[in-house]
Amino acid sequence: MCRLLAYIGSPVSLEHLLYNHENSLIVQSYQPKEMIYGNVSVDGFGIGWYDANKSNEPFIYKSVLPIWNDINLPELSRYVESECILSYIRSATPGQGLDLSNSQPFRYKDLLFTHNGKINNFRQTLYIPIREELNDEFYKCIDGTTDSEHIFAFILNYWQANPSKTLEQVLSVTLLTLKDWAQKHQTYINANLVLSDGNKIVASRFSSKSNPPSLYWLEEDSTFSGAVVIASEPLFEGKWTPFPKNSIMSVGTNLEIQIQQI
Repeated sequence: MCRLLAYIGSPVSLEHLLYNHENSLIVQSYQPKEMIYGNVSVDGFGIGWYDANKSNEPFIYKSVLPIWNDINLPELSRYVESECILSYIRSATPGQGLDLSNSQPFRYKDLLFTHNGKINNFRQTLYIPIREELNDEFYKCIDGTTDSEHIFAFILNYWQANPSKTLEQVLSVTLLTLKDWAQKHQTYINANLVLSDGNKIVASRFSSKSNPPSLYWLEEDSTFSGAVVIASEPLFEGKWTPFPKNSIMSVGTNLEIQIQQI
């Protein structure tokens, strides 16, 4: 089970976000406190960030190395600052290859996406139903083999067909559809998802079976002044708020948080 971290607010360095805390994402990769499955996240990592002065599309840095073993990341982290960041450390589901094509975040135009969780027995259950829903464009966009990338393709496909819907509405429909399919195929889905277009972050904590993986948010904290942070585990002692089970949170550049139940 992977670990997520997302940030929106005043410009922050990757170094401060990723490293400078007692339970940083680096520490969580080898000593997590709240993982449901597995003990470490050593199957690679990825970071996506936005810089409106350079591009409308986000930048991505990925590796199949454990995050603590990438000698370039500390140098990159000292240099890069951003107002919107999604980061991820991977604990691969058995059978899903250790490959950059399976590494997150996934990107499509100005959207970034990460997923912590799994569709149980994905290849035997929802693999075909999801792919049958996709138009030719998004079918061909899938480079890897993960359930996560297929979920992202489904989101993109549905949004393209329903452009008047908000990102929150698209995410809600996606989760309810996957829940329905999972029940029909006698499986289950855990889906802590994070989506961003650089101006908003939309995140879910969701499971069709039992308690979803852990997810928290932090606001109005002096460590990250003028920002909202979303994390699988608190990075340090503070007023971290747990996401309600089966909920969607959205937060924009005004830092106003909205919560809805699914």
